[in-house]
Amino acid sequence: MSTPTDEQPLGRRERRKLETRAKLVAAARSLIAGQGVDAVRINEITDEADVGFGSFYNHFESKEAIVAAVVEAVASELGDAIDAATSDLDDAAEVMAVAHRTIIDRAAAEPTLGWLLVRLELSHDVVSTALGPYALRDLQRGIAAGRFHVDDQAATLIALGGALLGAVRAVLLGRVGDDPAITHAALALQLLGLPAGEAQEVARRPLPRG
Repeated sequence: MSTPTDEQPLGRRERRKLETRAKLVAAARSLIAGQGVDAVRINEITDEADVGFGSFYNHFESKEAIVAAVVEAVASELGDAIDAATSDLDDAAEVMAVAHRTIIDRAAAEPTLGWLLVRLELSHDVVSTALGPYALRDLQRGIAAGRFHVDDQAATLIALGGALLGAVRAVLLGRVGDDPAITHAALALQLLGLPAGEAQEVARRPLPRG
């Protein structure tokens, strides 16, 4: 006999509903990466997902709702990648460097993801609102450990986020030299108060094996 805490298998109807929702989110994600939020229309999302227009409202009450779902998915994806890459690191400065390098390297390897970040930032402040909690956590850990020295945490996060998105955009446009992720990470660490030489050393440490 099952208990209320047992996981019950999803029925066909529930599976189809989840599959349709996932298709809509994936379609919105692709379209936003290519066009930006403002240019995308709901009928374009349903066409891209090969879903009936009326079905959209069984899952989302508005375009803003599906954009929020995209933001949440991107933040969760990148947050999980950063946590996996930094889970065994003890140095808060190295954690911050690896986090920034991870995002830039992912954007370079997956331009659709990179453009999605850039274009979501224009309308939804994805770095500050979605990725901000991860960055704030790592910043505060670094301050507590005596690794970072900043006067204003909020202003520092804004500066870091702006520099990160600028680096992502430059990578996507091919406007950077060798090792853009390392170059950016070193500059970010200097912003956090590390001396230039030490920032370079930390930023150049080998990435943890995934």
